[in-house]
Amino acid sequence: MASVSSLGVGSNLPLDTLLANLSTAEKGRLTPITAQQSSYSAKLTAYGSLKSAIEKFQTANTALNDATLFKSSNAVSSTTDLGVSTGAGAAAGKYTISVTQLAQAQSLATGGIASATDKQSTVSSNDRTLVINQPGRKEPLEIKLTDDQTSLNGVRDAINAADGGVSASVIKNSEGKFQLVITSTETGEDQAMTIKVTGDSELNDLIGYDSSEPKNGLSETISAQNAELTINNIKVVSGSNTVKDTPEGVTLTLNKEVTNATVTVTKSNDKATTAIKAWVDAYNSMLDTFSSLTKYSAVDAGADQSTGNGVLLGDSVVRTIQTGIRGQFTTGDTGSKFSTLSQIGIAQDPTTGKLKIDDDKLKTALASNSVDTQKLLVGDGKTTGITTTTANLVKGYLATDGILDSATTSINATLKSLTKQYLATSSSIDDTIARYKAQFTQLDTMMSKLNNTSNYLTQQFSSSSS
Repeated sequence: MASVSSLGVGSNLPLDTLLANLSTAEKGRLTPITAQQSSYSAKLTAYGSLKSAIEKFQTANTALNDATLFKSSNAVSSTTDLGVSTGAGAAAGKYTISVTQLAQAQSLATGGIASATDKQSTVSSNDRTLVINQPGRKEPLEIKLTDDQTSLNGVRDAINAADGGVSASVIKNSEGKFQLVITSTETGEDQAMTIKVTGDSELNDLIGYDSSEPKNGLSETISAQNAELTINNIKVVSGSNTVKDTPEGVTLTLNKEVTNATVTVTKSNDKATTAIKAWVDAYNSMLDTFSSLTKYSAVDAGADQSTGNGVLLGDSVVRTIQTGIRGQFTTGDTGSKFSTLSQIGIAQDPTTGKLKIDDDKLKTALASNSVDTQKLLVGDGKTTGITTTTANLVKGYLATDGILDSATTSINATLKSLTKQYLATSSSIDDTIARYKAQFTQLDTMMSKLNNTSNYLTQQFSSSSS
């Protein structure tokens, strides 16, 4: 059978062009599918942006949903030698403080030894155990030492690896000899150490320590010591130089010994104000995202209506979330004299829905009625209060089975179905084009034969006539 190398050569017909046009027409069947894929993919991305905006608002809402914000205070010390900070429960007041003694951690050291790497025991033992007791710890620190861990460096490394409330180092002294130094990691008399080595008397003689016994391997270079101070002439003892809740809600940091330092604690609304402003900003930012995703732009009749419109225009999920959160801005009975945000200086723009703060009105509400403001915003922290009910609502929106998750799951299912549809249609197109090509090839071959027969007959008739 005659064959052709290119469609149309045998028949002199534009079969290649015809096949190309048919291919283009067939591939047009994919256009509505890819358009749907693009649309749903854009929606999926938009839901991601929506979720991110809601999560940022949730973070700010969680920060404001804290009753201690409305009980905060500031503290000032008359000297940098006495640091001070406050937490919840700190009452306003003025205190005169004197620090007569700082807390310090006990430190013990061996005598000078010629080598830090040589073994310090000739005893071979599988039961050698270093035991360190501190009254402030419930259980003693017990460290197994092998025969290869009896050098100063070996003992040091074993103690540090145990991470049990003490640290060790090896120091080379002025005489060129080495000393093992064992130090409590915490200050105070309750952290004083008693050290012994069981299963190796030689090593015990070197690094054992008991303050009640006259002979010790280690010697005390720094004693364990509590901090001692007076607050308004009341004696206070602390195992740490960080003294908490004395007075209640106040933390003192003892840097040096001081006499008659003054600490002044005053009520402050700075933290509450900052949290409220951050909450308003986060809410307004979330609304900007909503507006961007649902915006509508009018176009001329007959033009593409989707041009300039938000991806989620008319989307019920966005509408449900926006309406739901806005509905939390008034509360039921919380025991507060306030029932709406506007009463504490947070007004809502009727056109845009955004919140705006009246600084003077908010300042007055916090200064004169901080308890009522806290009740309005936080409530009981479980079922009442604007930030509490909002938190519960948003938590549901963001849950794995919430409205956002359901929407994205549905879109992913649709995209998966469209992918299958695209592959099936693409395969059908390939089959159709292959069938067209086979038919055109047969036509080309047949036309070539007919042309050859025609030429032969024409030649024969011409020869016969001659």
